[in-house]
Amino acid sequence: MPVILLDSKAQQTELEWISSPPNGWEEISGLDENYTPIRTYQVCQVMESNQNNWLRTNWIAKSNAQRIFVELKFTLRDCNSLPGVLGTCKETFNLYYYETDYDTGRNIRENQYVKIDTIAADESFTQGDLGERKMKLNTEVREIGPLSKKGFYLAFQDVGACIALVSVKVYYKKCWSIIENLAIFPDTVTGSEFSSLVEVRGTCVSSAEEEAENSPKMHCSAEGEWLVPIGKCICKAGYQQKGDTCELESSRYVVHVRITLRSVIGI
Repeated sequence: MPVILLDSKAQQTELEWISSPPNGWEEISGLDENYTPIRTYQVCQVMESNQNNWLRTNWIAKSNAQRIFVELKFTLRDCNSLPGVLGTCKETFNLYYYETDYDTGRNIRENQYVKIDTIAADESFTQGDLGERKMKLNTEVREIGPLSKKGFYLAFQDVGACIALVSVKVYYKKCWSIIENLAIFPDTVTGSEFSSLVEVRGTCVSSAEEEAENSPKMHCSAEGEWLVPIGKCICKAGYQQKGDTCELESSRYVVHVRITLRSVIGI
């Protein structure tokens, strides 16, 4: 399970992202493929050349994540299905980000943003698809990082497409806390690189101790999976393992009770 930082589809109120110029991207109430109400952003100024329409999210706090994933769901109009726009219509848009430690306000300074990628549609829709209510939804995932500041903005640049941005989901991955070999491994955020493994030392559960010269360790992968267990904990003397815990051995418990009874009632 990823940690969600932003999910525009889950928000029913206005997103109130920044559009520059104001007559570019427009926030619209719509329905998704399951007819659930959602907020979308759309732009379709394909009749005019030299378009440069920017849309920026609100500031996104990234917690302690270093690698961030961005999932985009969108629909895009086939330029060939629009008469009289050849040469001005585009079928791509650009995705950017800007790192900052705090919210910088509502101004967009384009030169501060780093380009992530040019996003193209696997499927574009036509006028006929509109009549049949076929959305032809595209899904693209991009990765950014390593990030070092407290948060960031995402920005979308339209250069002359007819597009609806249906949802934006931003998340990071981590390895969730587990118990392995009687050792507790805490929630651990994945590393800064796709191939990185984060080594984590475990803490023995109650009534357990590290095996001599064999400290429990595991590695958190970039995909949020625990790998390569090394070492272990063992139950202390007088305790036995039961699942992920160490319990007092039953025979010793009986002896303890008898001793206690003798000391109390003299038997």
